[in-house]
Amino acid sequence: MKGPIIWKRLLRRCGALFLATLAVWLLILCGGATGALESLGENGTFVATALAAELGGTGSAGLLGTLDGWDRLAVGQSRLLSASQDAVAGYLGKVGEEELQLPAGQPAQDHDDMGEEPEVTAAPSDIIARTLIPTSPQGYDVAGGLYLYNRTGESVNLAAAAEAAVNITLPAEGPQILIVHTHTTEAYTPDGTDVYTASDQSRTLEEEDNMLRVGDEMERVFTEMGLSVVHDRTLHDYPQYNGAYTRSAQTVQDYLAQYPSIKIVLDVHRDALVGEDGTVYKAVTRIDGVDTAQVMLVIGHGQDGSNPHWMENLTLACKLQTGMNTLYPTLARPMAFRASSYNQELSTGSLLVEVGTHGNTLQEALAGARLFARAAGQVLLGLKA
Repeated sequence: MKGPIIWKRLLRRCGALFLATLAVWLLILCGGATGALESLGENGTFVATALAAELGGTGSAGLLGTLDGWDRLAVGQSRLLSASQDAVAGYLGKVGEEELQLPAGQPAQDHDDMGEEPEVTAAPSDIIARTLIPTSPQGYDVAGGLYLYNRTGESVNLAAAAEAAVNITLPAEGPQILIVHTHTTEAYTPDGTDVYTASDQSRTLEEEDNMLRVGDEMERVFTEMGLSVVHDRTLHDYPQYNGAYTRSAQTVQDYLAQYPSIKIVLDVHRDALVGEDGTVYKAVTRIDGVDTAQVMLVIGHGQDGSNPHWMENLTLACKLQTGMNTLYPTLARPMAFRASSYNQELSTGSLLVEVGTHGNTLQEALAGARLFARAAGQVLLGLKA
């Protein structure tokens, strides 16, 4: 009896593979492997379901890696399916997004709008990985493939912001970019050799493990690309967390006065995503085989419109977001427009950059920082005099 069962199983799976291959093949003829799943609509569910049910793929971490010998051979012999496995796996990985109640991509109160972060504890094995990509325009301002999560009462013409020119010229001489950290001691989930002595919940004074290390990575990439960077290393959130933005504002003002050549100010943080039930999430994608923390750009409106530069900052954010979407389509989370100003009233080139969340590992964050800097650097090089 064992032989007939095996043959029936093999025939059933070959049939499923044929149907899935046919669906993917037709779409690749129209739009290529990367865009196939986007074009499938409900058929995307069919392909993913067929592969998951018939081949045992249960998650987004590399479809072939979940298969046994017969299944691996069957998929491996199909150039269409093996070439499209990342797209299919990505589709499967999006299934759980609704648990985060997107469009927020922010299941908890924004930690940068709070005086203190909530106390959260979770073992690494309990942290839920999600790739936060919009699956519909509902709840967003949308224009030209850009998504903006608007948490202000301000009406936003995102299309106008995206189409506008960035009114910034980077001078040929002197520092051009300031990297600062309002929450310098923010850290990530300890993992492997990346362990640290905590100064508070998910925070450390050890520079190799907090936001200074992430800023160093951005500085290195920007510098290699020919951009001039000043990286501030002030601890604005220690020994006291409250008042960090007031202290970092003074730091930014001092640098702008000392170096009028600085036109771009990036306040680099990491986010904190905690569900109402206490579940800790991390924003992660896989790019070129590397687990990579997603990056979110935040534009500050300011209470009662106290930031007169928010539209100009939004235009810059749109250009950087487009750069990320072009080079690394899943790197960026939707942009966020929030009520706080985040000191962005100090410069027309100011943005808050969230690299991953406290659930990510440092190595994931460094990968995200590198790719963000490469994409952003391409845009900024176009602003040089």
